[in-house]
Amino acid sequence: MSNVEANPAELVCADRPSSRGVTVLTPRDVPLGGPRALRVRRTLPQRQRSLIGAWCFADHYGPEDVAVSGGMDVAPHPHTGLQTASWLFSGVIEHRDSLGTHGLVRPGELNLMTGGHGIAHSEVSTPDTTILHGVQLWIALPDEHRHTGRDFRHYAPPLVTLPGAAVRVFLGSLAGSTSPVPAFTPLLGAELTLDPGARVSLDADPAFEHGVLQDTGSVTVEGTALGNGELAYLAPGADHLELANDGDGPARVLLLGGTPFAEEILMWWNFVGRSHDEIAAYREAWQAQSDQFGQVEGYTGRVSRLPAPELPHTRIKPRRNPSH
Repeated sequence: MSNVEANPAELVCADRPSSRGVTVLTPRDVPLGGPRALRVRRTLPQRQRSLIGAWCFADHYGPEDVAVSGGMDVAPHPHTGLQTASWLFSGVIEHRDSLGTHGLVRPGELNLMTGGHGIAHSEVSTPDTTILHGVQLWIALPDEHRHTGRDFRHYAPPLVTLPGAAVRVFLGSLAGSTSPVPAFTPLLGAELTLDPGARVSLDADPAFEHGVLQDTGSVTVEGTALGNGELAYLAPGADHLELANDGDGPARVLLLGGTPFAEEILMWWNFVGRSHDEIAAYREAWQAQSDQFGQVEGYTGRVSRLPAPELPHTRIKPRRNPSH
């Protein structure tokens, strides 16, 4: 998914270590497009927390009636220095990219696109989609790999049942299930559905920090209640995570994790870089239709490509997480 904000903020992201405990991040609403825009709830990045491991961007959308919202129609747009991870709960999205990939994003299946040096892609909800519901996640690439070539991976993880829960692990390892999709830094990505009244203890890597994104139901993380698309952040240090569902229906969450990302990154629009000048060069290359990003074939939307917004006139100061 593109960040199609008209005036995207230029963010320098670098996180400081935190003590163990739960920090709740409240999402902000962001419209993607015009009057019938698909609205998303964005939990990363924000002032309290820029990254969780290498996870640097999290948009959570739906359940959205596409007859009302118009669904998703994002024209070809660029990415650098990152991977995009698409995960759906309902609906189907057609994906095309400048690697030549043409495929579908379906519920419970990972589409992971790598745009290191540069890639372009489009995303359109299919005509038979009625309810669109899912998340779009970005993963920052470390400096030694951030100019890597284009790549695309698709993976349908098996459903693993635990006492009181069902799990699909799409990146990393959890509950005895390991994704074969390679990552450039140690990562975890999984969907968990908790039974009504369930109490679940999950083994965790103490070197990882974790984020638990509430999707549906009444869920608590280490005794802290989440709702309305909130995200619970937990610093490294524990060898297990305690989740509970206090409601009378299923509760669904997305679990993200990874070793703290030690590098400072600059994010603006759909680019991840290391300096303002580098971001400006990416924008100029996209506007000039440089071969750096390639061409997306087969997209038939209203516009052939998304133009880049204007860069801010000033350089902003780095944002760092407060120490706890």
